[in-house]
Amino acid sequence: MSWQQSDIRSLKVNRYVLMDDEPCRITSMSTSKPGKHGEAKARVEGVGIFDGQKRSFVHPVSHKVKVPIIDKRSAQVLAIMGNEVQLMDMVTYETFNVPIPDEFRNDLAEGKEIQYLIAMDRKKITRV
Repeated sequence: MSWQQSDIRSLKVNRYVLMDDEPCRITSMSTSKPGKHGEAKARVEGVGIFDGQKRSFVHPVSHKVKVPIIDKRSAQVLAIMGNEVQLMDMVTYETFNVPIPDEFRNDLAEGKEIQYLIAMDRKKITRV
């Protein structure tokens, strides 16, 4: 279980939430006023971390949602193999392969230090 439960009212822009079982960064949030017979509703819009798709949902502000646990770490580039790069974590010395994002394709070189994130047992390079 790499997520925790939270109320919608405690979410903020640029934080993370699970939408359709995909970790997403919240891009905008708006709440309506409570009506005569109902409670306030919140509209949350976000972009998927791994796939870049826009998603949104509308729920009451007291509704429980899943918030992914995001772990940001640093690693060293060991080898570049076509569309993948082999990395070694700087703390655990674990080696693993990650696909190379298009924006970092020209910046990667063997021996360079990068930052990556882990969410829902998937990894992505975030900074070179």
